[in-house]
Amino acid sequence: MNRKKFILLGIAAGLVLAGCSSFGSKLLGYKPDYKLGKIKKIIYFQPAVFREIEEIKPPINQAFFSAVTDQMSLYSGNIKTVQMDSSMDYDNVDTEYIKEVGKNNNAEAIIVPKVKYFKVGIGKYVFSNQVLVSLKLYDSDGNLIMENQYDTYKGNARLIGKAENSIKVGTKGAIKDLMKNLRKLKMF
Repeated sequence: MNRKKFILLGIAAGLVLAGCSSFGSKLLGYKPDYKLGKIKKIIYFQPAVFREIEEIKPPINQAFFSAVTDQMSLYSGNIKTVQMDSSMDYDNVDTEYIKEVGKNNNAEAIIVPKVKYFKVGIGKYVFSNQVLVSLKLYDSDGNLIMENQYDTYKGNARLIGKAENSIKVGTKGAIKDLMKNLRKLKMF
């Protein structure tokens, strides 16, 4: 009898933990009529950083692109990632420039990211680092395909630790969620 209770409790705990893993991710919108086809090359712009503090931009960019290359290497190994040295305003994306960049680099997909970084604490005592990573996925014709967001605080992915690790966890979560949604919606 105790063994049955233990097994049922283990299954219930596993289901709860599996359900909690997607709390931080949010699909903000997608266009079901667009299909990407086979993706060989993805271009990433530098993320638009929410806090306009110049000294935090280089570590955020480095952590972001490190997470991008780590995460994209897990997906079939044939997807090349190209880093753009410029950033784009996340809320006002220039689709003509997106088209030009896509055509000139023979890329099938272009991602425009935004990173919001918050330190949660009182005074000099920091309790946690909250990172909100948003991604907009465009095709080479400048059409918005999908937009998603990953919040490390809601997903309980990173509550304490270094800021770079929080940014990496948030970026990996956003990319993982984006790829999962693309597969689920059969968009490529």
